[in-house]
Amino acid sequence: MPKSQVRKKKVYTPPADLGPAKTGAAAGKPSPVWVPALACVLLVAGIAWLVLYYLSSQQYPVGSWGYWNLAVGFGSMVASLIVFTRWR
Repeated sequence: MPKSQVRKKKVYTPPADLGPAKTGAAAGKPSPVWVPALACVLLVAGIAWLVLYYLSSQQYPVGSWGYWNLAVGFGSMVASLIVFTRWR
């Protein structure tokens, strides 16, 4: 039985004018040094706020805020996650 012919496929190269435009943060430039530093500070501050709140039996850092201290601590940690997404 004869062997079938092997066809070579052409390599596809997209047109240069249709490629994605790289500008700003998408250009692959490294982020400034303060971006990861700020994210780490926010993360540590949020954890410290929550630990202090629980270890002080809900009297510190701000006793009159009550459970809003939890919102401050977790909000700081969420803000650090948002800053971490900007890090390249």
